[in-house]
Amino acid sequence: MKFTFTTTTQKEGKWYVAQCVELGVVSQGKTPAEAKKNLKEAVGLYLEDVPTREVPRAQSTVGRLEVYA
Repeated sequence: MKFTFTTTTQKEGKWYVAQCVELGVVSQGKTPAEAKKNLKEAVGLYLEDVPTREVPRAQSTVGRLEVYA
């Protein structure tokens, strides 16, 4: 079964940290691409232990917000 989730990637020190927002699964890598690849693997492992009917679906999208203060 194919799932689509919202992800974020942030640089923290020397590492990039990627998070699956709906599941709370987090991974890291030395590049954004490596962090996302590692996150995909981690989410796959997470989903192996969760019944399909209990997997949260993406409810929102992540976009850019510009604020002037």
